[in-house]
Amino acid sequence: MTEALRDDQAAQAAQVARLYYHQGLTTEAIAQELRLSRPKVSRLLTYARRSGLVEIRIHDPHSAPQSLEAQLRARYPFLTPHVVPVPPHSPEAVWLERVAVAAARLLNQTLRPGQVLGLAWGTTLDAVSRVLTPRPLAGLQVVQLNGSASALDFTDGFVTDTMTRFAGAYGARAHLFPVPTFFDDPATRAAMWRERSVGQVLALQARADVRLYSVGSAHAQVPSHVYAAGYLSGADQQALLAQGVAGDIATVFFRTDGTWTGLPINARSSGPDLGTLRAGHSVCVVSGLGKVTALRAALAGGLMTTLVVDDRTAHALLQEG
Repeated sequence: MTEALRDDQAAQAAQVARLYYHQGLTTEAIAQELRLSRPKVSRLLTYARRSGLVEIRIHDPHSAPQSLEAQLRARYPFLTPHVVPVPPHSPEAVWLERVAVAAARLLNQTLRPGQVLGLAWGTTLDAVSRVLTPRPLAGLQVVQLNGSASALDFTDGFVTDTMTRFAGAYGARAHLFPVPTFFDDPATRAAMWRERSVGQVLALQARADVRLYSVGSAHAQVPSHVYAAGYLSGADQQALLAQGVAGDIATVFFRTDGTWTGLPINARSSGPDLGTLRAGHSVCVVSGLGKVTALRAALAGGLMTTLVVDDRTAHALLQEG
């Protein structure tokens, strides 16, 4: 479908949605008014919901997700929370699926033409990339926030596939960051950062309008990719434990109080200064009880402005805090 046809479809879907939701017309009445078939009207309404043209929220004062959102806002005044309900007695894999869909919808509502989207790769962002609804945005650029160059990534394509899905969904230009996830020597990283090609990616990262990421944890039931895929040696993991590290964002590690400066591994990490996440539109997507400690630490450091989280994880976060 060409961009012009997509624009026409979006305009028609918006018109149908206004008649249906704002004026209360039935699908039959809309079909008659616009001289469309009823199936066509139904398809346009479905498109409007899936593409983010329409967002449906039920304002129920007794709703658990809305109550949790209110509690999160009270505890973290800087935060815009989105709590996603999950089925009772469902496994954490289902929680991740529901949260990924909610994050994809939020992203569709947030992104605008000409913006820069910064992405930190990982298990959660991979899940989001698989449920994106195509929405071409002129001039959008997608930039990788932390390096992933390793024999493992070149073999399985985990990171590049995630980036490609995001860029494909939005018709965007993808900027990969082909440097090691962790350098052996901080001096090597400093030298690499002086390279012109690397500097161009770093500059694009710095001006990202929206940043999308998760928190990594060694204790997550759905394992964080940086821990599960062998990016960290046994010695690295022992050192992180001894230093009171709670988790990471974009392979930059932070302590239980949300601080990250002075940790030796961060001098070797390819990830961004976490202080940049305190401003702009920084969206953290989290699912799973094993990430509660890492999420609480990230919130203590103010390392996000928006949070998308399942209701079970949100409840545990508030109860244990």
